[in-house]
Amino acid sequence: MSIAEYEQILQRFADLRVVVIGDLMLDEYVFGIVRRISPEAPVPVVEWTEESYVPGGAANVANNLLALGAQVSVFGVVGNDEKGRILTAHLAESGVDIAGVLVDDTRVTTCKTRVIAHSQQVVRLDREQRHPISQNLHQELLRRFEAVLSRANAVVISDYQKGVLTSAVTREVVERCLSAEVLVTANPKPPLLRHLRGTHLVSINLQEAQSFAHSAGDGTELHSLAQVSAFAQEWRQALGVGALVVTLGAEGMLLSTESDAEVHVPAMPVEVYDTAGAGDTVIATLTCALSAGADWLTAARLANAAAGSVVRHVGVVPPRREEILRLLAENPSGRLA
Repeated sequence: MSIAEYEQILQRFADLRVVVIGDLMLDEYVFGIVRRISPEAPVPVVEWTEESYVPGGAANVANNLLALGAQVSVFGVVGNDEKGRILTAHLAESGVDIAGVLVDDTRVTTCKTRVIAHSQQVVRLDREQRHPISQNLHQELLRRFEAVLSRANAVVISDYQKGVLTSAVTREVVERCLSAEVLVTANPKPPLLRHLRGTHLVSINLQEAQSFAHSAGDGTELHSLAQVSAFAQEWRQALGVGALVVTLGAEGMLLSTESDAEVHVPAMPVEVYDTAGAGDTVIATLTCALSAGADWLTAARLANAAAGSVVRHVGVVPPRREEILRLLAENPSGRLA
């Protein structure tokens, strides 16, 4: 496929409206310098210099979709706190429709605080509560979701096991998408996998695939592409999904569909600085590409290049179109089954 054809697909992303529903998070970065060790314990003393915030979790999927050019509506829950207000303000200022963001007084906004000194992460502090959302929030979330579904080209289910995507919410979202003939994709944690029957595409990483295999009673240790390939079609059929993508880090990704044998898309040969958020980039790009008319392999190639563009940077960053196209131009497509 020519670069001009890839570019045409990317340009069609601007015509898409994509809905993201799932666990919203805030990523906080605290930067500083270390000059000494604490006299209280053998730990470094980090002298604060600056801090920044970026959307995380399902909010990062929304951020990726925006960067790719799509129009985005997001659905989820935040706490009645400063972090929640920072996150919703950031999304709104970026152009995301936040009418589907609900406030839950019973929880704190999920926030991951990373302390970084001299380009090295010193510690990460997670603030979160994982209890399921109430029945009232469940019903209100789905009411608002239903109101925008008819205008959507696609829906992404973004699961981080923080309580929004209960099995009941997930099943209702999938069923409503199928009834409305709207493309629905998901990047779930293993416990949610069995509630996604009918979903058009599911993307998981190698660690999640290993966890799912163990939960299915298979004790095989997955260390190689060949091992994953041996099980991918079986997993896809058992889950009842249209396509299954397993991301393999430095080995790229494996794609299993109803109409094709397993396809391996090799990773882009880039220097990796930070893999945080790469899974969000993959599901966002796959969703846009499929909605824009790309075939499975083309969508996977675009997603692989998008992931390659983000892991080259420190921190959670969205993909850049020019980097996607440059990586594709530098690395002509290859297909290994």
